[in-house]
Formats: sequence, C-alpha cells, structure tokens
Amino acid sequence: METSAVRILITALAGFVVFACASSDAAGGLALNFYDNTCPAVYDTVQNVVGQYMSKAPSLAAPLLRMHFHDCFVRGCDGSVLLNSANSSKAEKDAIPNVSLRGFQVVDAAKAAVERVCPGVVSCADILALVARDAVHVLGGPFWNVPTGRRDGVVSIQNEALTKLPPPFANFTQLTSIFASNGLDVKDLVVLSGAHTIGTSHCSSFSSRIYNFTGKGDTDPSLDKYYVAQLKIKCKPGDSKTIVEMDPGSFRTFDTHYYVNVKKNRGLFQSDAALLTNSEAKAYVNRELQGPSFFSDFATSMEKMGRIGVLTGTAGQIRGHCAFIN
Repeated sequence: METSAVRILITALAGFVVFACASSDAAGGLALNFYDNTCPAVYDTVQNVVGQYMSKAPSLAAPLLRMHFHDCFVRGCDGSVLLNSANSSKAEKDAIPNVSLRGFQVVDAAKAAVERVCPGVVSCADILALVARDAVHVLGGPFWNVPTGRRDGVVSIQNEALTKLPPPFANFTQLTSIFASNGLDVKDLVVLSGAHTIGTSHCSSFSSRIYNFTGKGDTDPSLDKYYVAQLKIKCKPGDSKTIVEMDPGSFRTFDTHYYVNVKKNRGLFQSDAALLTNSEAKAYVNRELQGPSFFSDFATSMEKMGRIGVLTGTAGQIRGHCAFIN
C-alpha cells in the first residue's frame, strides 16, 4: 500500500479563498453558488456538452452516473477515478470494477470547454458531478442540486477500488457496511440502487448466480426461475463479452421499473436481491416502486453522496486535464 502518498497542497488566490469560505455550507466548503463570481458559465457549458454527447449516445447516462458513484466511494468525490495510471503505479481506473467504465471522453470534453471559458477554476471532481446529473436528466431522470467547490485529489490507487466499491455479489451486511462507512444509510442504499433502472452489465458480473452459485453447478434459489432461463439464453458459461439489460424492457428509461423487477426476484445482481433480505430495505423497495417519491428521494441521496469526503479550500488542486495531476 502507498501509505507514504502525500497529497499536493496548492495555494489558491486570496479572493477565491474568501469567496469559498463565505459561501460554504455544512458539506465542508461546498455551495450551490460557488462559481457565481469565478465561472458562472460552468453550468450551461457542461450541460451543453452533455447534451451533445447524449443526443448521439443516450446509453452514456448509466456509465457516467456509475463513474460518479465509483469516484465518491473511493477517497471521496475527488475525481481520483479519472486519473490515469503512472509508470508502475496503477490507478483506480485500472481496477477490475472500473475497467468497464466508459464516458471519460464526455468528462474530458466538458473540462476542455470549461477551461476555454474559465481556465484553472473548475475542478474535474465538480465537472464529473455535474456531468452525471445532467446525463441522467437528459434521459428523463430527476434533476438534483449539485453543490460545487470540490477540489481534485492527486492520489489514485488501484487496490482501493477493489476494497471500497460494493461488488455485485455483496450481501446485505456487506452493502450496509460499505454505505455506512460513507455516511449513507439503508434508505440511501435502496434509493441509489435504483440507478440500475438504466444501463447494462456483462454476463461475468452475475454468471455464478445462474450457473454455479454454491460451486455445485447450481442456480441462486432467490432468482426467479423464468428469469434464469432467459439469462441462460443470452449468457453462456464463461461468457465475459455479452452484455444484458439491468432493467429488461426499461433500461433506457429512468423509472421505478427496477423495483418491480427486484420485488419479482428478477434483480440481476446478488446485491439487488439482497435488498429483500432485510425488512427495512424491503419496505423502502415497496415505497419506491409506488413511484411518486422515487425522483425526489433519488435527488436527495445523490446530493448526499456527492458530499462524501470532498476536498475543499486549499486541499488537492484544480487539474488542468482530468487524467493527469498538474
């Protein structure tokens, strides 16, 4: 482990520091109006770039949302998932849970566009948070507040992504432990799992559930047998390339259909099925599948997640390019 890794501290302009302090909130320096005086065009600029990409590839919404999630759960929302590996030091981006991430080009394009308007002002961590929100909204999902003022981390360690991200085979105890370590509760777990209403997964992420659940060539008994049959048609043993919809029939629409599937024992991952193994979580599944509260609950949990472990003030830096430290 790189226990001696030291975060680079850079000094901000005095006026910037005064503004950041004056507009900070309980989230540790984040504020909805953080860039009002230094880069008011950032929000429209990012939104325009996201709109351009989404008009050509709407399927990018899910991976961009996932990228933000994976960033925040490892070292906090500091843009460390965006960093490339350097020499022999492997970054989070190259960890097994992250090798399937895509959409980095959208973040890079948004960063470049913002740099042309306000060079050296807006962090990659903030841009990723805004990109994720805007991509989901373009797809018809909720629009949530994104307090800004994050700064970029300068450390990214591959192994940390392996230990800090909830795997698709996690049980309820493992899930709640990981979420609690990030200040998130059972409701946040259930609500944020609702992001699986969009996107796809490789067969390898759940193949053990349909072919070798306990090492005896069996199937996960908690998985609906008709759904198992459908999955076996798409995913043959050892298939690591085929992708399937996480929310069959509705994977391009941000809605409550994910919870309908979970209730029918058709959640794709063990982590989805785990939501039914706890009475509190199951109650939230029933609440969300009713519909009216899902968007507002998701917005609240996303804003809460976006505050995890943020760097503010003079901590970290404002990267010139999101894949490299300055």
